[in-house]
Amino acid sequence: MSIIEAYNEAWENGDVDALAEIIHDEFVFNPHVGGVTMSKSDLLGFAGGDGAPKSEDDRILFENDQVGVAHAIVHFANGSTSEAVLSFMRFKDGKIVSMETGATPLSDDYKLVGSE
Repeated sequence: MSIIEAYNEAWENGDVDALAEIIHDEFVFNPHVGGVTMSKSDLLGFAGGDGAPKSEDDRILFENDQVGVAHAIVHFANGSTSEAVLSFMRFKDGKIVSMETGATPLSDDYKLVGSE
């Protein structure tokens, strides 16, 4: 299983222990909102909480042993507009050491092309 596949599966299942094995101790996350930077412990706390975002249509666009690029539609527990999120990850020692995201907000009536 690829690193991104393992990350997506652990996130979807809320498996903080599995995420802890996939995320490097030096992990830095720069999300697309608020100029916030998160550490491994921040991400694990977020993932294990009731407010963790849920994703659909997860796709791995590229992955090798150094970097990965993924895309998903993400829904937030706070009811804000869902987003199409592009993630860029760097890997170190077979784990995710950094992640950055970019996103496009989607309207409430958004429907994936071809889903009707």
